[in-house]
Amino acid sequence: MNYDYETHRPRVFTDNEQRMFLRIRDKTHELLELAGAARLEEMISGNTGESWLMLACVDRLVELGEIREVTEKGSCAGQHRIFVEG
Repeated sequence: MNYDYETHRPRVFTDNEQRMFLRIRDKTHELLELAGAARLEEMISGNTGESWLMLACVDRLVELGEIREVTEKGSCAGQHRIFVEG
């Protein structure tokens, strides 16, 4: 089974996952301040749980316009995707 954001999106809004989302958001903004870009692998590091849910948290940040992806879709492994400020 492949990752599908629309399938995992509703779970981002539950209490535990919302806490994970905030940790990922805060770390992402720290990395962006430090380097101007961030790799997904570092954005989600330090979190435990389902990796597809972590991907959904990152995709939610994209959906909100806080970050945008600069890697071409399918050009690299998911954990190597690169993001900049939205």
